[in-house]
Amino acid sequence: MNNLGTLTRHPEDAEHYYRTALDTNPQHNRALFNLGNLLKSQGKKEEAEALLRDSIRFGPHFADAYSSLASLYAEQKRFAEANEVYLQGIESCPDSSDLHNNYGVFLVDTGEGDLAAAHYQHAVRLKPAHYVAMVNLGRLLRSSSENKEAESWYKKALQVTRKVDILTPLGALYYNTGRYEEALQVYREAATQQPDSTDIWLALAQVLAMAGRSKEAEKMTLGIISKQGSCIECYRLLSAIYSKRGNYTESYKLVVELKPDQSQAWMNMGGIQHIKGDYAAARQYYQRALILTPGSKLLKENLAKLDRLERRLTGA
Repeated sequence: MNNLGTLTRHPEDAEHYYRTALDTNPQHNRALFNLGNLLKSQGKKEEAEALLRDSIRFGPHFADAYSSLASLYAEQKRFAEANEVYLQGIESCPDSSDLHNNYGVFLVDTGEGDLAAAHYQHAVRLKPAHYVAMVNLGRLLRSSSENKEAESWYKKALQVTRKVDILTPLGALYYNTGRYEEALQVYREAATQQPDSTDIWLALAQVLAMAGRSKEAEKMTLGIISKQGSCIECYRLLSAIYSKRGNYTESYKLVVELKPDQSQAWMNMGGIQHIKGDYAAARQYYQRALILTPGSKLLKENLAKLDRLERRLTGA
């Protein structure tokens, strides 16, 4: 019955199978674990906790139960209890690489990153192909600017498998250290694996922009926006590209699109048109800004200046 529960996609059926298994054998540690995990995912924390504790009691060498109970405590900010469960698990299951990796993540999340590295390394010693622990170690090293060591661990992980979850942090490392060509290569590989990922294409566009290839960056960013119009970071990147070129009109148009309620953006657009001599357009932008900030003295002064200029031009 427990096995049937793990095979079904319907939570109600799974719960029925797990409970039936426990009716037959109340000490079935895997059924206790599976039901506890299911209820945990449904937010039924008290019953989940009791089931996971029983799973550990009746199956003290099952590492996943320790990780699940500890993460439940961590979600509830019961950090001391979570820490205790992880340490119990490591003692009871000394060969579990996942327990060491998960404990490392917990230590980082609770501000004990200095202690995490040893557990990530231990996970890799126990399981040399544990690329998740390698990536976690890489991230940890990157956070303390140990870039060479971080790069080394990312590359070790890529020797195990070339997954997006490894390629993207390596791409970010290259980007943040000015190694743009290498970043492009890595992000392009990631994009072939996940062609629908907005984040990866945006990262690629950002690298192109920083590498001085603004035309390519602009084209790529416009392509993302055509598919994902709500990509706020895309508008920011385009705005930065246009500003860098000195094309402030396009830049501010994007800011206005991004934040249509932002009075400052409308006023700046008005100022640009004012300087260009397109007084009719300037007036429209100033008036739009004035609707949002009716008490602005500066806007009223700018509109008064426009009135004087237009009267002078018409000879009125």
